[in-house]
Amino acid sequence: QVQLAESGGGSVQAGGSLRLSCAASGSAFSIQFKAWYRQAPGKQREWVAQISNSGNTNYADSVKGRFTISRDNAKNTFYLQMNSLKPEDTAVYYCNGRTLMQDYWGQGTQVTVSS
Repeated sequence: QVQLAESGGGSVQAGGSLRLSCAASGSAFSIQFKAWYRQAPGKQREWVAQISNSGNTNYADSVKGRFTISRDNAKNTFYLQMNSLKPEDTAVYYCNGRTLMQDYWGQGTQVTVSS
């Protein structure tokens, strides 16, 4: 079992920055891919960014160049640095850990960007 806990959400003005953290516990060593998703009101959850165990990263086109996913293996924590935030980035952000067997999710953290 893996437990994930996000932190770092909040409210910022457009153009501002936030850093989200996701701390993994339990069988964190079993996570193959670490990712961030988001869900805006009335919309489906969408994938934002992913980092593999080898360090390869991928981003949704909507955040490419503005968001950076990273990890600290010693702390079993991964991050989403969000810069140049836009009102359309407003959503609940969820961290995701994918093992060979299943996906694990954090509880979500609200990010609100005002214009």
